[in-house]
Amino acid sequence: MPAIFQVLELAMATSNVKLLGRNGCPFVNRAQMALNLKSIDHEFIEEDPFTKSELLLKANPIGKKVPVLFHAETPISESLLIVQYIDEAWPNGLSILPSDPYERATTRFWAAYVDEKWFPLTAEYRKAQGEEAKAAVRDKVIEGTLLLEEAFIKCSKGKSFFGGDRIGYLDIVLGSLLGWLKVEEILTSTKIFDETKVPKLVAWTKRFCADKAVKDFIPESEKLVEGFKKFEMLKAASNSN
Repeated sequence: MPAIFQVLELAMATSNVKLLGRNGCPFVNRAQMALNLKSIDHEFIEEDPFTKSELLLKANPIGKKVPVLFHAETPISESLLIVQYIDEAWPNGLSILPSDPYERATTRFWAAYVDEKWFPLTAEYRKAQGEEAKAAVRDKVIEGTLLLEEAFIKCSKGKSFFGGDRIGYLDIVLGSLLGWLKVEEILTSTKIFDETKVPKLVAWTKRFCADKAVKDFIPESEKLVEGFKKFEMLKAASNSN
């Protein structure tokens, strides 16, 4: 296909792309990172964190949460699925997921581990009551972080990112959480990524946050802390009414 027709085809494919989300949400940031890596122009629609819009309820009636990607008016929900969809719907350019089936499956396994098991532990640690309970959760967080260090070593194969020479699927999944992980560190006065325990991961975080393709979608931790405290106050006030 002549280059001019490829350009026109891509322009038509990206002319009707919208992302429903909320600033500061790490799961929304994943979709933004993936769209930027693929150079896909899109419209961002801001969702009120306290009032679920009719658009959201119609597009994602089961989960009722952001992000929601609209491609040609068709909604796709859940951040992990959205990133995979973006990679498959726009095959031109850089690939986000590995092409090798085993590496692809391994990447998805660790992404699920991060979302379903490891990251929730950081919030659980903040909410734990009493030193004994906190210590038990802290041990689980440390254990999980060590597993992620091993996963990085295996997936990266000595290169800069989980995806090898460039940012890939697992980089996006874990990297999108870095701002909020810093918030948890600030709120609990605890180091999650300790250079003495996970030096490879610490070095990776610096490379990831400096990469021009994603750095604009990593919120400043100080602003997140301020927003988190304000949100908790408003939620408490709402629950008391």
